Amino acid sequence: FIFNSPVTRQLLRLVLLHTAWEVGSGQLRYSVSEESKHGTFVGRLAQDLGLEVAELVSRMFRMVSSGRRDYFEVNLQSGVLFVNSRLDREELCGQSPLCAIDLEVIVDKPLRIFHVEVEIQDINDNAPVFPVNEKNLFISESRRPGSRFPLEGASDADIGTNSLLTYKLSLNDYFDVDLQKNNEQRKSLVLLLKEPLDREETSEHSLLLTATDGGKPELTGTVQLMIKVLDANDNAPVFNQSVYEVRLLENATNGTLIIKLNATDLDEGINKDISYSFSNSFNPNLRNMFSLDPNTGEVRFKGELDFENISLYELQIEATDKSAFPLTGHCTLVVEVLDVNDNAPELAVTSLSLPVPEDAPPGTVVALISVSDRDSGDNGKVTCSIPPNLPFRLVSTFKNYHSLVLAEAVDRERVSEYKIVVTARDQGAPSLSASSSILVAISDVNDNAPAFPQPVYTVFVKENNPPGAHLLTVSAWDPDLRENAFVSYSVVERSVGEQPLSSYISVHSESGQIYALQPLDYEELQVLQFQVNARDAGLPSLCGNVSVQLFVLDANDNAPAVSPAGSVGGSPGPELVPLSAGAGHVVGKIRAVDADSGYNAWLRYEVQDPGAAGPFRVGVYSGEISTTRALEEADGPSQSLVILVKDHGEPSLSATATVSLSLVESAQAVRWDSRPRGGSEGPLVDMNVSLMIAICSVSGLFVLVIVVYVGLRCHPGPEVMCGPGKATVVCASEVGSWSYSQRQSRSLCIGEGTAKNDLMVFSPNFPNSWENGEAGKGQVLTPNPSGMVSH
Repeated sequence: FIFNSPVTRQLLRLVLLHTAWEVGSGQLRYSVSEESKHGTFVGRLAQDLGLEVAELVSRMFRMVSSGRRDYFEVNLQSGVLFVNSRLDREELCGQSPLCAIDLEVIVDKPLRIFHVEVEIQDINDNAPVFPVNEKNLFISESRRPGSRFPLEGASDADIGTNSLLTYKLSLNDYFDVDLQKNNEQRKSLVLLLKEPLDREETSEHSLLLTATDGGKPELTGTVQLMIKVLDANDNAPVFNQSVYEVRLLENATNGTLIIKLNATDLDEGINKDISYSFSNSFNPNLRNMFSLDPNTGEVRFKGELDFENISLYELQIEATDKSAFPLTGHCTLVVEVLDVNDNAPELAVTSLSLPVPEDAPPGTVVALISVSDRDSGDNGKVTCSIPPNLPFRLVSTFKNYHSLVLAEAVDRERVSEYKIVVTARDQGAPSLSASSSILVAISDVNDNAPAFPQPVYTVFVKENNPPGAHLLTVSAWDPDLRENAFVSYSVVERSVGEQPLSSYISVHSESGQIYALQPLDYEELQVLQFQVNARDAGLPSLCGNVSVQLFVLDANDNAPAVSPAGSVGGSPGPELVPLSAGAGHVVGKIRAVDADSGYNAWLRYEVQDPGAAGPFRVGVYSGEISTTRALEEADGPSQSLVILVKDHGEPSLSATATVSLSLVESAQAVRWDSRPRGGSEGPLVDMNVSLMIAICSVSGLFVLVIVVYVGLRCHPGPEVMCGPGKATVVCASEVGSWSYSQRQSRSLCIGEGTAKNDLMVFSPNFPNSWENGEAGKGQVLTPNPSGMVSH
């Protein structure tokens, strides 16, 4: 047999009960496990009572349970006792070790009463149960390891082994459970502290306590232990940062919140309540700039910040708990002041090379410029600039130092000084700027020669001027300064004929006034050309020249000259005139010359006493004496004519010539003809012809005037006399000018042995304004189309 099997054990129990019933009291005993299902076999009741199954009905078999429900029933057909309703041993008997239901079986015929006891056997159908599902425990963190804390254990409704409980605590580092035996019957459950508690580390421990019974299978029950660690003031307040760094704009308004500090105390209650304050070492001056709320930890700004003055503040702050024995925590608040672009750049200019010589080479350093800005970052980065289109530029030398250098050549005569505005601008937003003016003066260098306003001065001077007469003034301009612009004048020496130029004229060295040193004689000198030199006083000096053309104007200072006096044919004695001569017969010619020119040399012939002229007349301009009618004997054998020769000058000068005429019968006796005496070959007249082309501008019209300068040189002959024969026609006007273009010399032969003596050159009458020798700039003289000089 397998004794450990449930069936074997049940059969053994029935046998023992039946034996005991038979031997003892006659009571029948059965046993059945609780929680058996309806219909579970309990025992063969009829058979065990010795009753016939077939008689059960007839003998009125019945079974009575005292005070109990009908947990059991008997099958009358089989006599088997079976479970009728659910059996719960704990409900029927509680914690009683023996639990049985008494049954009384009654049969009639004969009446018999049988006592049957059915033992309800315990099964492990109840798990251990704690009084509560959650247990709260309060343990101070100051308790030491080994401390014990009683616990209420679990209960198990089962009995025997099924109610033997063991305990187990969930895995942790601090607690364990222990069963302490109080006596043989009772054991107490305790919670054992293994390690020191730290509420700040773990303020609450949640542990699961499990009770396990001894049934098979075993059942368990649990309780949640909530262990709250009670605080002790063993922790000082702690800031979440040891150093707080805050940035604050320097233009922050009063009352601006800088930071809200947060210190924590791991303790509880008053041990946790914190008060904030500045440390005792806090600078008192900073208390006027910062405030600290002791309850909230708010730090606010209440003064004025200036990044340029102080850019960083360090505040020592304490947090103290309110325990009877307070603990304190510390932190440092670093307030970094952020720059705001509230400072404009500053400029400092150091002049080096002022004034700047105008011949200074490009690259010359004029001034040093230093810039600074008290701000920082982009607010302190400064750029410098000057206006464009200046001959200067800025060169960055080192950091905030710049050099103002000459970029190109300068000319003081064009610009004598420059006002340079240097602008410094930072890179802030918005940017700020500052400016400074540098007045750069350009110093003079003798780089300009004196210059005359015109290349040629032309002046007309009437001859016979008094010595020392002012002729004209030349003026040169030098755009330089001081001694470089001080001009002195001198005449460029040359020879005029056999005399030096300085014997004719002189120039005042400072004023440029030109004077005549001696009277000028037109008959000797018609044009005087020379140069005037203008020289400055610079080192080295520079000079410039101008040409002066001095035209000597003729004055009527020479009376006509008749040669020879009283001669018509060129030999002394009367002129023979044939009586047969008709009207218009030329009997002779007056020869007269005038050393002057133009109108002053234009001669007019007339009979001084017209009433005594008789049949004769004289050509007004030719000087030829001719008959006015046929001669008669009544005219007499001879006649004298006084011829008056006058020039056209103002006042006019004159001369007289007496001509004696003899009337003869024969024409052969007449010695005068148109050919000269002394040979068959007429004299050769050499003429120096100077061609001068003057372009005159008169009232906007250009007139081309050709002036022939004639100089006659005659071969001597008995009938010919050569005078100076010099005449000049000039173009003049109050609004014009003139110039030479060409000069030529030619030889001119006139006639066959006869010198043509009626060649005339015309010269204008010059206005009285020229008598003093003054000439104005740009004046033009317009010629009079008439005038004469005779040879």
